[in-house]
Amino acid sequence: MNRRRYVLIAALAAVSAVLIAWIIGSVRPKHSAAGPSNSFVTGSVSSNRTPAGGLTTVYAHNLELRKGPNFRIYVRWLRGEMVPTRADRAPSLDDEESFIFHIDRGLIHANIGDIETYLNSRVASQSPLGNIKLSGTGSDLKISGTLHKFLVPLPVELTGTLAPAPNGRIHFTVSKINVLKIPMKALMGSLKVEVKDIVGPQPIPGFEVTENEIYLDTTRLLPPPHIRGQMSGIRVQTPDVEVTYGSTDPEDEAELAQWHNFLRLRGGAVEFGKLAMQDADLTLIDASDDVWFDLDLANYQSQVVKGYTRMTPAKGLEIFMPDVGKEMPAGTVSLDTLKNRNRPLPNLAPKK
Repeated sequence: MNRRRYVLIAALAAVSAVLIAWIIGSVRPKHSAAGPSNSFVTGSVSSNRTPAGGLTTVYAHNLELRKGPNFRIYVRWLRGEMVPTRADRAPSLDDEESFIFHIDRGLIHANIGDIETYLNSRVASQSPLGNIKLSGTGSDLKISGTLHKFLVPLPVELTGTLAPAPNGRIHFTVSKINVLKIPMKALMGSLKVEVKDIVGPQPIPGFEVTENEIYLDTTRLLPPPHIRGQMSGIRVQTPDVEVTYGSTDPEDEAELAQWHNFLRLRGGAVEFGKLAMQDADLTLIDASDDVWFDLDLANYQSQVVKGYTRMTPAKGLEIFMPDVGKEMPAGTVSLDTLKNRNRPLPNLAPKK
């Protein structure tokens, strides 16, 4: 009899344990269907940056990517990921702040004239330095301008070197500051110009100054679409500044230029217009016969509506579109053609 009581008590205890475990599991907070957090901390990608369904891989060749009205970069090629800035939504081509292109490997150019124009329109309004000009060779850089801080405007020149810095920043070490063409010699004796005098007392977003060191965070300094990644090299090669990521070799320029112009997104989730792709397979292809694919993601719809789209055998989408402000070349389907079934359709095969 006692043995039966022990067996019954043990069975009741086991059932109670299972019941308690079930109750605890049912009231435990559930994880969001959107996957783990994918937020950005202090402007850099957090260590956990993989949403549900994985990230979208980005490939690009010969892409002239517009970043706001006053700046553009020239992507000879890149490989990386399209990282969402929010865990609760997928990257959207209609919202340039919804993602960051995180580059693993690539080669990017920025025209010195474009950099000067942008600095004078954006930075000069927040800094005592105006009329900014850039020049240099290799890692050596000169920044000249007019300093509006003292009794009279002072022409100044900063000389230093460029180098990659951690967290995708650019490091400019100032080795010399020259104050040029000062008409009042008496002023020179008491005048001392430092880097902080040139940058200004109020911090400019994307600038960090420590004594004679200037760090530039292009993600904060430049408008979207934002690009991050650990740079492996930076050099001035007039008329451009070249930035490399990973093991790319700038001497491969001629070979890379032979690729066709495109931006390709693979995997993960991507939204554009009223469409959303899971396990994305989307390629934007330059239909203009020129060196660079001029793409403005902030207004990409105006380029898409001028082009044409086709579905691939793998159920992906290929969108052939002209450069910004251009029309599709001969071979597109006009409305008159669609109205007349007796008129043959043009050859829509893209050029190889």
